[in-house]
Amino acid sequence: MRTRPITLLSLAHACVDVYQGAVASLVPFFVAERAYTYAAVSGIVLAASLLSSVVQPVFGALADRRPVPWLLPVSVVVGGLGVACAGIGGSYPLTLVAVAVSGIGVAAYHPEAARAARLVSGGSHTAMGWFSLGGNAGFATAPLLVAAVVGTGGLALSPLLVLPALAGAVLCVVALRRARVSGGATAREAAGRDDWASFAKLSGAIVCRSIVFVGLSAFIGLYAQQRTGSGELSGTIALFVLYLGGAAGTVAGGWLASRFGRIPVVRWSYALTVASVAGVVFVPGPLLFLFVAGTSAGLYVPFSLHVTLGQDYLPRRMGTASGITLGLTVSIGGLASPVLGALADATSLHTALLPLIALPAIGWLLLSTLDEPG
Repeated sequence: MRTRPITLLSLAHACVDVYQGAVASLVPFFVAERAYTYAAVSGIVLAASLLSSVVQPVFGALADRRPVPWLLPVSVVVGGLGVACAGIGGSYPLTLVAVAVSGIGVAAYHPEAARAARLVSGGSHTAMGWFSLGGNAGFATAPLLVAAVVGTGGLALSPLLVLPALAGAVLCVVALRRARVSGGATAREAAGRDDWASFAKLSGAIVCRSIVFVGLSAFIGLYAQQRTGSGELSGTIALFVLYLGGAAGTVAGGWLASRFGRIPVVRWSYALTVASVAGVVFVPGPLLFLFVAGTSAGLYVPFSLHVTLGQDYLPRRMGTASGITLGLTVSIGGLASPVLGALADATSLHTALLPLIALPAIGWLLLSTLDEPG
């Protein structure tokens, strides 16, 4: 395994995924400064996710046909510029456009980056876990970064959020030079057979996981304020815990999979998510943070395993598999966000989060019919 290129790609992954977490982290500030409704902020989350859901598989298919390594630094910069512009002015349509542009940048990054990480690591599941850990670290850092910048100076300071993108672009350039990533296929990729039926079931489970994750990302900050009776700090802490658990969960996922196999670990992770989300919804007070941590572990332990399973179910279309598992299925969760927001406006935020308990159970049922790839 070529450790140094993987390390650089992981750090760049952290820089780009800051902007996935930043959109949700900006939601409380949009509500406070611009008086946006739940439905309005849900639309912002949707704008960041919708184009990603369409574009990312397209970039994955492109990566299958020919290598596009130059896209990595460019996509990181585009992702950062979109979020940096989201706080400029007060126009809701322009805010939607800005976060949509950021979503396209983030979408363009992942398929080629996942392909590159797989090639330079020789197909190591552990290496993919470290690559995914970088993205999770970016998610976890986003609430702190947004709080440090926007929390101290308001949305007008959002242009400063472009700085991680500039660092990420430099890391991508250095990683690509050292790795010399080509369009060559691995031995498994050349000899394998695509299993579309299993891949479809895996994708369905990831969609369920995605809706839970995006729904909680959008509303856990506001919900924590309601359930704990505290201010914005409790919301920032809840979102930080939701994202931070991804660091431990991703590392644990690779270790557990090496001992027990990927499919059993993914199944038990979904079962844990069912119980933990129920605790988030029903348990008030400071104990809520404990269940947020459990939810984070349940959502993140299978994260890198989803990617390697998808690549192994579609060994001849590794870029497409990466684009779908990292992009389309994950971004579809954003489509449910406006529905949850509208339900929260019509009833309550507590009622809107109730469906999130059942979705991981549906995902578990889909996974129960899967076998380890060939």
